[in-house]
Amino acid sequence: MLKQQENQTVPSGGNNGGQTLRKSFKARHLTMIALGGSIGTGLFLASGGAIASSGPGGALLAYLAVGIMVYFLMTSLGEMATYMPDSGSFSTYGTRFISPAFGFAVGWNFWYNWAVTIAAELAAATVIIKYWFPESHSALWSLLFLLLMFGLNVLSSRGYGESEYWFAIIKITTVIIFLAVGVLMIFGILGGEAVGFSNFQLGGSSFHGGFFAFLGVFMAAGFSFQGTELVGVAAGESENPRQNVPKAIRQVFWRILIFYIFAILVIGLLIPYTNPNLLRGGIDDIGVSPFTIIFEKAGLAFAASVMNAVILSSVLSAGNSGMYAATRVLFSMAKDGMAPRALAKLNSRGVPVGALLVTTAVGMLAFLASFFGDGIVYNWLLNASGMCGFINWLGIAVCHYRFRRAFVKQGHSLDELPYRARWFPFGPLFAFAICLVAILGQNMGAFTGESIDWYGVLVSYVSLPLFLLIWLGYGFFRKSKLVPLEECDLTTHEG
Repeated sequence: MLKQQENQTVPSGGNNGGQTLRKSFKARHLTMIALGGSIGTGLFLASGGAIASSGPGGALLAYLAVGIMVYFLMTSLGEMATYMPDSGSFSTYGTRFISPAFGFAVGWNFWYNWAVTIAAELAAATVIIKYWFPESHSALWSLLFLLLMFGLNVLSSRGYGESEYWFAIIKITTVIIFLAVGVLMIFGILGGEAVGFSNFQLGGSSFHGGFFAFLGVFMAAGFSFQGTELVGVAAGESENPRQNVPKAIRQVFWRILIFYIFAILVIGLLIPYTNPNLLRGGIDDIGVSPFTIIFEKAGLAFAASVMNAVILSSVLSAGNSGMYAATRVLFSMAKDGMAPRALAKLNSRGVPVGALLVTTAVGMLAFLASFFGDGIVYNWLLNASGMCGFINWLGIAVCHYRFRRAFVKQGHSLDELPYRARWFPFGPLFAFAICLVAILGQNMGAFTGESIDWYGVLVSYVSLPLFLLIWLGYGFFRKSKLVPLEECDLTTHEG
């Protein structure tokens, strides 16, 4: 595959008439794409359930552990994406550094994950909008939001980048205001008496629920952080990836850690983990989101309506990001012959319209919400794609480990790397181990009851055998084998 050179547009290869993806993203776009992709319903809604299940201490520990893992994954991805930026990064790196079969499987897994996310987020948006319009029809809102996402993506990559930038601004502003209000409430400046640390030590401990409760929170934390890896896809359309990608990675980690860890600390201090409302913070009950509860305690009017609007922007942002990422990876696989060649064509604005249309068609699964019930369909779609993100992360860790070993094996100096991940090989090995635990422990509760919950097992683990089947099946029929380190393709097609 031809790589895109820094600060230039280079033919993308394949059957696209020599047209190219445009270098549209500036540093601010990359930062907000990575940051905005990870701040959403996982923080605004699921954080309350995490605290209720495992206590404030357990929730903090789970999110901190996942945050550290994400840091290592982002530095691993950053090292590869700055050396060879490519919009099909997951498939491309898997093909080059592991095997064509692995690249094929991880590429389709990534596409499926984000294509289904479009449908899941559209289903969620129809539920959220009914807060204001309870009698309206789900199909109408699904169609409207789907057309909005499609329009933002079909215009140009800059259209996606700008929309995601402003979506992220809304979320970040909300979190900053929440943290400021929360600190004032903790010290009694707002909302009555100071609460101090009394709720944190409720019942004599900040931990609650035991190991399996902690494991469940760990899964929820992992899902909350998914989206940070989109910077690897966007690197292929960055104006200057060797400067912008490392900058985005350095900024994103600390911001996410501060937003998530600090926000959970504030919630844990202000709301007792025994509060039953924390377990009800779903998309159909915005009024008991921990953010809403605290804003209302502070005496802020219309808190529920404001948070409903913010959460709506969050799910639209996630769907918008999913459409962009899935389209670019599908386009890249088409160039490599791993998807129909027709999907490798670009229009005059440098947008892979064929890949976008196919991805959008999968997003139309959200229309099922109008027939089978919004919440049920949303939860099913969410669970079905839940493991895919951890598989993608595991793939990043393995690709980086083999990339660095191949780089050294072929006589390259580490000084040649525009950005070098720290703590190698500990970083990718740690991330691999944590991802493996997350994959295997996806739904341990299905095995711990009096009888096995086979439906729960199916919904939670179906992605794993599918991934293995695609990987091994492609390897068998195409005679694909592990690429030796000395034969890994490290060319960047520059110069």
